[in-house]
Amino acid sequence: MPTLNSGPLLDEVLAAILAQRDPAFDELIAVDSGSCDGTVDRLLRAGFRVTSISKKDFDHGRTRDLGIGMATGDFVVLLVQDATMQGSDWLAKMVEPFADPMVVGAWSRQIPRARCQPVMKRRILGWPGWGDGITKKRLPDGKTLDDLQPFERLFTCAFDNVASMIRRKAWERFPLGPRRFGEDVWFGKRAIAAGFTLAHHGGAIVMHSHDRSAWAEGKRTFCDHRNLVKLFGLVGIPTREALDGAIPHATKEHCDYVKSLGLPPGEEAQALRWTTDYVKWQCWGQFLGARAGSDLPSPEGTFLRLLGKRLERGIG
Repeated sequence: MPTLNSGPLLDEVLAAILAQRDPAFDELIAVDSGSCDGTVDRLLRAGFRVTSISKKDFDHGRTRDLGIGMATGDFVVLLVQDATMQGSDWLAKMVEPFADPMVVGAWSRQIPRARCQPVMKRRILGWPGWGDGITKKRLPDGKTLDDLQPFERLFTCAFDNVASMIRRKAWERFPLGPRRFGEDVWFGKRAIAAGFTLAHHGGAIVMHSHDRSAWAEGKRTFCDHRNLVKLFGLVGIPTREALDGAIPHATKEHCDYVKSLGLPPGEEAQALRWTTDYVKWQCWGQFLGARAGSDLPSPEGTFLRLLGKRLERGIG
């Protein structure tokens, strides 16, 4: 589990980890990037082995590789500092898909926290929409990733390290880093392309969401779509004309949804303001992120690559 100034929520997360039974965790490992709020002390009291790195050395893939390399088990769980396991049988459920020897990774369903914005709540509950049981994804017989459409490639390779489990032998073949962003789906793509299977367990649930600004969500969208065009050729908003049409269309759709919830007037007004900003930055993030990921050989491409380095700072 990578950590940085996790705050008091970490106590809830650690209590859920320590509550796991049949099986319980054999090893607890964290890689901390310079916390100064007591995070390390909390981890140590909970029985974690903690390795510290400097904040500037954090890399989503390489930092997790460091922690995995410290573990000794055949299966490794990857967590984040603000995802709370629901129930003492979360770990037992996550083990289940690995009865299939072709499964090299499994990931967990997420539910939002109470303060989650309505539009984000709907997004979290709707992704990936695979039901309550175990769903497995692999390439159709005789097919390669190149035979699939971009969205099919993404949904086949979808993986999320908010709360996941991987086989060590698979990690040795497909390490997560170095990777500034999207190390999980990069792992998924290579595993699927090699003929292995990924699983999603809808019955293993963690509570996880953020109360971010619309701008912060837009930055993440930029980085996501820069990644998706590189990995899967996926471009959601290809042109400026499409962008100009997407913003008003999506604004109406999302705001109509918020209005349909019957929220108290003050809460609804705040949610509508956030949603309007969210749609704008989501659409711009998709458009510019895809262009940045396309490695345009032009001054625009250079600008977008520099913009990407700036926007990815501080994204956890």
